[in-house]
Order: sequence, then structure tokens, then C-alpha cells
Amino acid sequence: MRRRWPYLIGKPLLMPALAARHVMGTDEPSRAVLTADALSWVGDIALMGSGRRWFLTGVGSFFGAHLAYIATYRDRSSMPLLGTRGRRRFLGGAAALAGGMALAARRQDPTLAAPVAAYGLTLAVMVASAAAVDDGRGRDLLLPGAGLFLVSDALIGVQQFVAGEDSRALEAAVLGTYAVAQALITEGLTRTR
Repeated sequence: MRRRWPYLIGKPLLMPALAARHVMGTDEPSRAVLTADALSWVGDIALMGSGRRWFLTGVGSFFGAHLAYIATYRDRSSMPLLGTRGRRRFLGGAAALAGGMALAARRQDPTLAAPVAAYGLTLAVMVASAAAVDDGRGRDLLLPGAGLFLVSDALIGVQQFVAGEDSRALEAAVLGTYAVAQALITEGLTRTR
């Protein structure tokens, strides 16, 4: 797909701008948040490339970013991750979807199945961790942000492994949900401790 200039300029600038927002918006910037921002930025750049190596670099970078988000969310939670039936059901369903996406990825390239499955599970744990954040510690922004991240990545999976075609509308939906997701997460982690 031939990408338009707003994508080529906007996507690489998103995470540095959000990292700057975090640094300027808090007296004690979080090392984990800045790590997640940096890894997300590397992932953004990698996913602008084409081919297996670029894709796996992007998946690996976002995998690391989600681990940093999970650690940050768990620090803001006083309840067990699997402490509610809803979170347990969500993780079960998300695991099934990650498995389905891994099977779809395997049809395209067998070496992608395990990384896609591991990434999907980590993304699901990140969303469940956001749901477990205590009231007053950013959950009102973190959970919608994490949920939109899941939507954005599901759209990428559909585009890459199911639809198999480039679509400007789908690309706009991916970028829009991703940008809003990252902005909500940054704001939730900046405004509250």
C-alpha cells in the first residue's frame, strides 16, 4: 500500500509527543511508562516497513511495551489479576482469539504463529491488568485505552492475516484507534499515580 504523508509523518511522531506529555505532566516521570513509549515508538517504525523481519521486530517491541504497561498497571492495583469472573472470562476468550489469529498467521508464514500467539496473550493480560487498576488511579482512562489498543491490533491482524488486502479505510481505523489508545493510556498514567 502506498502510504500518505500524514501517516508517514504522524505515526513516527506520536510516541515521542506522548512521552514528552508524560515527562512534562508529572513531577516524577515513570521509567516503565517511558520504556513502554520507547518500545512502542520502535514498534511503530518497524511496522512501517514490510516483510517478516520488520513485522517480528514490531511485534517484539510491542510485546515489551505491553509488559511495561502490565507492570505499571499491577503497581496501581490492590486486587488479583484473576480476581473477578469477568476478567477470567475475558482472558479465556482472548486466549481463544489469540490462538485463532495465530492459526491465521501460520497459514501465511508458519514462523509467525508462536510470536502472534504470545503477543495476543500478552495484549489480553495488558487489558485485564488495566481493568484491575484501582478506582482513582487512572482506570477510567487506562481501560478504554487498553481496549482500543486491542481493537487496533485486532484490525491489524484481520488486515494482515484474514483479509489479506490493503485498505485505506482499515488503515485509518487502525491508526485512529491506536493513536487514541496510546493517548488515553498516557493521560491515565500521567494524571494519576
